[in-house]
Amino acid sequence: MNSRPRRPQGKAPYRRPKPDPVRKLAYDVLRAVDERDAYANLVLPALLRDAERDGAGFDRRDSALATELVYGTLRRQGTYDAVIAACVDRPLREVDPPVLDVLSLGAHQLLGTRIPPHAAVSATVELARAVVGDGRSRFVNAVLRKIAADDLDGWLDRVAPPYDEDPEDHLAVVHSHPRWVVSALWDALGGGREDIEELLAADNERPEVTLVARPGRCGTAELAEEVGADGAPGRWSPYAIRLADGGDPAALDAVRDGAAGVQDEGSQLVALALANAPLDGPDRRWLDGCAGPGGKAALLAALAAERGAGLLAAEKQPHRARLVARALAGNPGPYQVVTADGTRPAWPLGAFDRVLMDVPCTGLGALRRRPEARWRRRPEDVAGFGPLQRELLRTALRSVRVGGVVGYATCSPHPAETRAVVDDVLRAAPEAAELVDARPLLPGVPHLGDGPDIQLWPHLHGTDAMYLALLRRVG
Repeated sequence: MNSRPRRPQGKAPYRRPKPDPVRKLAYDVLRAVDERDAYANLVLPALLRDAERDGAGFDRRDSALATELVYGTLRRQGTYDAVIAACVDRPLREVDPPVLDVLSLGAHQLLGTRIPPHAAVSATVELARAVVGDGRSRFVNAVLRKIAADDLDGWLDRVAPPYDEDPEDHLAVVHSHPRWVVSALWDALGGGREDIEELLAADNERPEVTLVARPGRCGTAELAEEVGADGAPGRWSPYAIRLADGGDPAALDAVRDGAAGVQDEGSQLVALALANAPLDGPDRRWLDGCAGPGGKAALLAALAAERGAGLLAAEKQPHRARLVARALAGNPGPYQVVTADGTRPAWPLGAFDRVLMDVPCTGLGALRRRPEARWRRRPEDVAGFGPLQRELLRTALRSVRVGGVVGYATCSPHPAETRAVVDDVLRAAPEAAELVDARPLLPGVPHLGDGPDIQLWPHLHGTDAMYLALLRRVG
C-alpha cells in the first residue's frame, strides 16, 4: 500500500517563482561584479546577446532596461547603501551580499527610475523569492516599503551630512563616490563646490558611445553615412562619430571589419596630440609601449601609415596583446605587435621618433564607463602604481631618439598619477628631456588647463578624464 500522503485535490505543487528576466539578468551581472571582481561592461553585453538570441521575447527595450538597472545601481551604490542602512536594524556588512544586491536593485528602481513604486517593489520581491528564498524576500519587502516612503531628495536630506559640516562626506553620499575619491578629484580639479559637483554628477551620467574612423581605412563621412540618423560628429576629434543612445556598434560593417572602432574621444585626442607634435628630423618609427587593448595603437598605426611610418605596439599581457593584434589587423601601413614588458624593452633604445606610454593607473578618469572601479580602488592603489608609472616613462625617454617626442598618458586625473610622475622623472634627469606645450596640438578644444600638459574632464569635454604630457628628449 502506498503510504505517501496524498496532495489535497486541487492544490498545485509548489514551484519556485520565476522572476522577471530583465531583473534577473541585472542581478546576475551584479553578482558577477561582486563575487568575481568582473567588470559590468564585459559581463553585461554577453548576457544580453544570450538573452536576445534564445528567442524568449527579450527585445531591445528589455536590453535598455537591464543596462539601466545594472549601471544605475553600480553608479549609485554609495547613495543606496546609505539609504538602505537607514532602513535596516543591523550594519550593512551583516546583510548577505546577494540580499544587498537585490535591495540595491530595488532602491534604484524606486529612487532612480520612473518605474511605479508598486511595480518596483513587487518585481523586486519576486526576484528575491527566486534568488534568496521566501524568508529573506519578506525582509526585502519590508525594507523596500520603507525606502518607497520618500523620494531621492528626501532621503538625501536625511542620510547625507550637511555640506557646511563635512563637505567631502556630503558630496560622497549625494554623488555616490568614496570620500577619498571626492577629495582626490577635488584636489586635481581645484575650484569650488560648483566645479566638483559638476564633475561628480558627470561621473554618474551614462556616457555616449563614440566611434573612431581609422584614417586610410574608413572616412568620417563614410562612417557617418553607415551610422545614419543615429550618429553625430564628434565634438573635438576629426575622426569621431558619436552614436545615439541604444545604437549597437557591433551592428556596423565598419566596426566588424576593423576600419572603425569604439574609442572615447579623449583617447583619440591623446593619440592625435602625439601624432601632431612637431619634430626635427625623420618621422618613420613610432612605438606604443603599453598598447593593450589596442584602441590608441590602431589610431596611431593608421596615422603613421599616412606618413609612410610604421608602428611597433608592445603589450605585456598575452591576452591583451592578442586584442591589439586584432585591432591593428588590416592597417594599410607597416606595424608589428610584440608581447613585451614596457620596463624591459624588447626593442633598440633611441630608435623611435614618437613614443606613447599610456600607463596602467587607477582608472579614476573612466568612472562613467566602469562605475564599479570607484568601489574597488583604495587610496593605497595610487601609490602602488607610482613606481611602475615612473619606470615606464623613463623607458619611453630611453626609447625615443634625441629630438623625438614622448607622450605620457593616463586615464586618471589624480595628481599623484599625472604631474607628480612627470615632475619626478624630469627632476631626476633634467638634461634628458623638456616639456612640450600640448595645448596648441588640440585646436578648438577649450579648458585644457595652464599647460604645458593637458587634462580632459567629463563635465567640460564629455570625455574620460585623460591626462597627457608631451616630452621632447634633448640629451
